[in-house]
Amino acid sequence: MLKVNAYFDDQVLSIAYQGESLATTVGVMEAGDYTFSTSQYERMTIIDGELWAKLPGQDEFKPYTHGDQFEVVANASFDVKVMRATAYLCTYE
Repeated sequence: MLKVNAYFDDQVLSIAYQGESLATTVGVMEAGDYTFSTSQYERMTIIDGELWAKLPGQDEFKPYTHGDQFEVVANASFDVKVMRATAYLCTYE
């Protein structure tokens, strides 16, 4: 079953589904600054666009573009600065 999620006044939209082995979301973020919290281990892959992320334990933002990915542990938060509309794929464990 698919579930549509909207965050930050509809500036971040995603479609979630439970795959055979992983929970997954595919979505788009409009340009802007966002803070996300995790309840599970998360791997984010950038499909298209550009964002800068400051991950748990890091002092500075780092850039991520097409094909790049990063991981965030469960029960943490991270900040992103989305430079232009950015499509992403997240898997959760």
